[in-house]
Amino acid sequence: MSDKDDAEIMRGRLRSERINSLFSEDELIEDYYDQPAANDSSCWNDYGLSTLQSSGTVSCSSSMHSGSTEGLDASTQLLPIIKAGWLDKNPPQGSYIYQRRWVKLDADYLRYFDSEKDTYSKRFIPVTSIVRVASIGDQKFEVITNSRTFAFRAESDADRNEWMRTLQQMVDERKFKGLNRISLFQPPTGALDSVDKCGLLELRGFKNKLYVVVAGEKVFLYKNAEDYRQGIGITYIEMNVGNVKDVDRRGFDLTTPYRIFSFSADSDQEKDEWVEAMQQSIAEALSNSEVAEKIWSVEANRFCADCGSPKPDWASVNLCVVICKRCAGEHRGLGPSITKVRSLKMDRKVWTEELIELFCQVGNSVANQFWAANVPPSEAIHVASGSQERRRFLIAKYKEGKYRRYHPLFGNQEELNKALCATVTTSDLAETQSLVFCGAEVSCFSGDPDFPNPIALAEQAGQKLQMEFLLHNKNSEIPRVEAGSSEEKHYSVILPSVTHNGFLYKTPSMAKLVHERKSREEFSRRWCTLNDSIFSYYENDRNAVPNGEIKMEEIVCLVNNPPDTHGFESTFEVYIESERLYLFGLDNPEAIWKWVKSIAKSFIHPRADELLSHDFERIGRLQYKGGLNLERAKEGWFALSQSVLYAFFEDSDKEETVHLKKLQELSIQGDSLVLVERRRTLYIQGERKLDFLGWVAAIQKAAGSSGDTLSEQQLTESDIPVIVDRCIDYITQCGLTSEGIYRKSGQNSKTTGLLEMLRKDARRVRLKEGEHHVDDVSNTLKRFFRDLGDGLFTKEFCQDWLKAAAVENEEEKIGQYRQLLSSLPVVNRATVKALINHLYRVQYFSEMNQMNTHNLAIVFGPTLFQTDGKDYKAGRVVEDLISRYVVIFSVDEQEMRKQQDEIQAIIKMRIAGSSSGTQQAGDFICTVYLEEKKTEAEQHIKIPATMTAEELTFEILDRRKIETKEKEYWSCFEVNEREEAERPLHYSEKVLPILHGLGTDSYLVVKKQLSMENMLIYLASRVSDSKHGMMKFREERNLLGLGLSTGFHDRYFILNNSCLRLYKEVRSVKQRMPAVETSHRPEKEWPVKNLKVYLGIKKKLRPPSCWGFTVFYENEKHEKQQWYLCCDTQMELREWFASFLYVQNGGNVWPSESSKVRASRTQQDSRLGNISLIPLRGNENEMRNSVAAFAADPLTLLRNV
Repeated sequence: MSDKDDAEIMRGRLRSERINSLFSEDELIEDYYDQPAANDSSCWNDYGLSTLQSSGTVSCSSSMHSGSTEGLDASTQLLPIIKAGWLDKNPPQGSYIYQRRWVKLDADYLRYFDSEKDTYSKRFIPVTSIVRVASIGDQKFEVITNSRTFAFRAESDADRNEWMRTLQQMVDERKFKGLNRISLFQPPTGALDSVDKCGLLELRGFKNKLYVVVAGEKVFLYKNAEDYRQGIGITYIEMNVGNVKDVDRRGFDLTTPYRIFSFSADSDQEKDEWVEAMQQSIAEALSNSEVAEKIWSVEANRFCADCGSPKPDWASVNLCVVICKRCAGEHRGLGPSITKVRSLKMDRKVWTEELIELFCQVGNSVANQFWAANVPPSEAIHVASGSQERRRFLIAKYKEGKYRRYHPLFGNQEELNKALCATVTTSDLAETQSLVFCGAEVSCFSGDPDFPNPIALAEQAGQKLQMEFLLHNKNSEIPRVEAGSSEEKHYSVILPSVTHNGFLYKTPSMAKLVHERKSREEFSRRWCTLNDSIFSYYENDRNAVPNGEIKMEEIVCLVNNPPDTHGFESTFEVYIESERLYLFGLDNPEAIWKWVKSIAKSFIHPRADELLSHDFERIGRLQYKGGLNLERAKEGWFALSQSVLYAFFEDSDKEETVHLKKLQELSIQGDSLVLVERRRTLYIQGERKLDFLGWVAAIQKAAGSSGDTLSEQQLTESDIPVIVDRCIDYITQCGLTSEGIYRKSGQNSKTTGLLEMLRKDARRVRLKEGEHHVDDVSNTLKRFFRDLGDGLFTKEFCQDWLKAAAVENEEEKIGQYRQLLSSLPVVNRATVKALINHLYRVQYFSEMNQMNTHNLAIVFGPTLFQTDGKDYKAGRVVEDLISRYVVIFSVDEQEMRKQQDEIQAIIKMRIAGSSSGTQQAGDFICTVYLEEKKTEAEQHIKIPATMTAEELTFEILDRRKIETKEKEYWSCFEVNEREEAERPLHYSEKVLPILHGLGTDSYLVVKKQLSMENMLIYLASRVSDSKHGMMKFREERNLLGLGLSTGFHDRYFILNNSCLRLYKEVRSVKQRMPAVETSHRPEKEWPVKNLKVYLGIKKKLRPPSCWGFTVFYENEKHEKQQWYLCCDTQMELREWFASFLYVQNGGNVWPSESSKVRASRTQQDSRLGNISLIPLRGNENEMRNSVAAFAADPLTLLRNV
C-alpha cells in the first residue's frame, strides 16, 4: 500500500471520530512533536482530547455548538478573502497522518478550518509572523514563522505554486510596509495591538485553560501565553455578533449565532472584569465604521500617527491625526486647547463631509511631516509603550512642538499672519498647518474690511477645507517649550505654594490597602518638608539629600484616618498615580490635621478649594459619569465628611452634595460605584484600583447604618429611617386588618434575623408576602424603637413629654406637645409624625384588628419611652398623640382627604380578600395580558401591595418562560380602550394603586416598549433638560361646556423640570426659549407632577396626524382636565414623550442593569393549590359574585382560560 493510500485510510478513520471542538488530531500531533515540555500546565497533553473523544456526551453537550454558517459568514467577515481552498495539513516532522482542511487567506491571517462552512478556525497564523514560504516537493509546501513551521499539501503542483505565490506576495508586501515605518514605529512581533484584557480562562469541554485576549472588536483564543507571544492562535471571535451573558458565580457565556463559548474565571472579580471587557468590545464592534473606512482609505491613516498601532479609530480633529485608543487617552490629558479628541466610530455628528475630506488630504502623512519631522529613534514610541512614555512623547510632540518642522518665518508674527492670509486662498493645507502651529494667528486682521480674517478669506475663495481646518483651530494653543517639568502635570494650572515641615513617622510605601493595624515598631521617624509642590522626607533634619519625594501633581487621594487606627493616635494616607500608598503618623492630632490640610491645599485644583472647608476624612480626584450622557468619564474632585460626599464636577463651578444615607441605591456595576439619588444617578470610577477600592469601602460604610440613634440610620428623602419606612409600608399594605397587630409578638428568631438584615443595609431588604409575616415585621419595628440608643423622644426631652401628659388643660397640653415636637431633632420629628400617622390608620381598622387607640398606647408607650411599663404616663402620651393627631401635627384638609382615599382603597381590598377566604392581608387578584388582549393571553396574578411594575413584568415573563434579550425593553402598559390610548408604567410604580383606579374599559398588558431604545439615545444626546416646540393642541370640553371643543390649534409648548407651559402666539417660536419665558406669559401652565400622559388619541376626534398624546390633569382640588397633543412626526412624538418621562421621574427613565435581574419568585400559596387565581373585576358586588361562583364550582370561571 502506498504512503498516500495509507494516509487516506488514516484520514478517513480519524475524521469519523472527530468531535465538535476547536481542536482535532493534527493539533494534538503537532503539540506532541512541537512542544514536548512536560511541566507546562498550559500545554495540551497527548491524551487530553482523546479522553474527550471517548466520552459519548461531549459532542452533544459541548458549549461550542457548531452548525452551518451558510448565509451568515459574510456578515461577520470584515476582511476580504484573498484566497481559499482545500489543503491537506500534516505535522512539520513528516508524519503521514494528514488532515484535510479548508484554508483561508486574508490580509491579516492564514486560517484553516474543518470545512468551508465553519466560522471558527482550528488555527490562525498572522501574516506578519510568516518569514517565508518554501516548496518541499510532492505538491507540498511549508509556511515558516519565527517560532514554528506549518506543512501543507495541495491537490496539484499548480495549486501549490498558486498558494505559495499568493502567500509570498502577502509577506513581501507586509515587509515593505514595515520597512517604511520601522524608523519610527517598532511594534513587537506576535503580540496584538491595544489589548484590553488578557489571561487564562477555563472553557467548558476542555481540560486545560485557554489564554484569552480581548483586543478591540475581537476576542482571540490561544493555547497558552507562549502562543500568544508568538502570535499563533486557535481562533478569534468577531464581537459584532457576540453577546455576553452572566451564568453563575464565576461563569459567563459568550454567545454568537454559531457557537456558545462557556468561560469560567478564577474569581468573581475576575469574571466581572472579563464580562466588562467583552461588553466594551461588543460596543466598539457595533459602532458605525463608515467614517473610519473612508479615512482608512488613505494608507497612512491605517496606523496610529503616534505609536503605529493598526486600525486606529480615534482622531484629533484640530491636529488632523488619526490615533489609537491608548494614545487618545493621553491626548485628552493635554486638554482641548491642544488636541480635540473624537471617535471615528461613535462621534458621528462631528464628521462632516468636509472634515472627512480634510483627513483624507492631510491626515497622518502630511501631519507627521510637520509634527514628527525630527523625532530621534530613542524618543519614539511604539505599540507596546506604556502610559508614561506616551504622555511624555505626546507632550513633547504637540504641546512643546519639539519635533516639528519650523517654518522659515517662525518668530516673525507679522509675516506669519500675512503668509497665512495668502495661503488660505489656495489649496495648500500643509502650508496652512505649518503656519498656524508656528504662531500665525487664525483670527488676525487681513487688512480687508470685507473679509477681515483668514476664515473669511478662505470662504470668499471657496476653500472649504481651509475653512474647516481654521475653524477647528480657532482656539488652539500654539506649541511652546515650558521651563521645568510641566509635562508631568495632569492639569495646566498653577497650584498654590504651601510650605510646612516637621517630624513624622512613616512606614515603607505599599502597593495594597492597609487592612491590618500597623504597630509603632513598623514606623520610622523622618524629617518631612512640603515646599514648591514637593513633599520630601529625610533621614533626619540635618540631611540635605531626601530619602524620597512625592510630587503634589502625582497625588490622587489623601485620607485622614480615625483615631487609633494604627499604633499612633493619628495617621494619614497618601495615594499617588503609580499605585503606591504612603502611611504617616503622630501622637498629635492637631499636628496631623495641619499636615493633611497643607498637603490637600497643595494638590487640590484651585476651583475645588471649597472642599478644604470641611472636616473631611478622604479627599481626592476621581472619574465620574452623570445623567444619561455616559459616553465619556469626566474628572471630579470629591471630599467625604461623615455621611456627606461633597463634589466639584468638571462642568460646574459650585460645590454639590450627596447625602449618602439618603441614597435610594448604592451598588457596584463593573468598574463603577453607582449612587442613585431621587433626581440623579452618579457613576464614580477610579483610574487606579488602589485608591478607588478605598473610596468604595469608605462610601459604603458612610452610606450604611453607623450607630443606634435615628440620625445614624439610612434615611428616606423625608428624613425617616428606611427601617421604619419599610416596616410601616408593609404593615399598612398587608397587616392593617390583621387581628392583634402589634400585640402579637411573632417568632423571635425571625424578628432577630430581619432586624439584623435591616440594620446592615435596609435599602436592599424587600419585604414580601409569603416570605415575611406581618407579626414578625411589627415585632421588628417595636424592637428597633426599644433598642434605640437615645430613644425616639430623646433622653433630653423624655421627661418633659411625660410631664406634658399630666397637664389637665387641653389647649395647654396640645401646646406643650407641639413645642416639644419642634424641639426634637429633624429625623426624630419626622419619624414621630410617620409613626403616629401609621398608628392613626391602624386604629381606624380597630373593628377588624381589635387594636384601638388605647390598646396601641399600651403596646407603644413602654416601647417608645423605653420604660418597661413602669410609667403609665408613657401610654398616655402615645394615646394623646394618636387621638389628637390632626391637631398636634397640623394635618391639613388635603392631607386628610388623601389618607381617607387610601384607607377606602384598603377597605375595598380587604372586602375582596375576606370574601375569597383564601387571601392574606394585602392580596389583590387581577387579569394581566401578555402582548395583546385575548383569552389565551390572560394571566391571573396575585398583586401584593409592594409589587412594582417591573416585578409584575418579570412575573408575567417568567410564567410564560420568556427570556429577555439584549436591547429588549419589556414594560407593563395601562391601556384605556375608551380613549384609545396607553401609558407605559414607570418600572418603580406600585401596581396596586393603579389597579384600584382602573375603569371597566381599562386593563394592564405586558409587552415590548419598542421606542425605548430610541428615547434613551435621544435623552443621552440632548443638550438641555428642557424641551420646547410646536404641537397641535385640543382641549376636551369640560362639564360647564367651556374649552376648545372642535379642531386642533397650533400652540408653542415649553416643558421644564417643574411645569408644562402653553403659549398661544405662534410668533414666539422665532424667539429663543429664555426670551419666550421672560417676555411672554403663558396662556396655560400645568405642574408636571399632576399630569398623566398617554400615547394615542381616539380617532373620532380626527387628529391631524397619528402621532399624538392624550393628557389627563388633576389639581389639588381634584378638578380634572383632559386635552390632546399632536406631533408632525414619530420622531417628535418620541422626543416629547421621552422628555415627559425624564422630567416626571427625575431622570431615572429605565432601570440600571443590576435591577433588571429577575429575583426569585415567591412560592405560590399552598392553600391555592395549582389552580389559577380568580380574576376580580368591577365593583364590590361583582367581586363578591365572582368569589361565590368560585366557591360553588371552582372550574366555572376557569374553563375558558
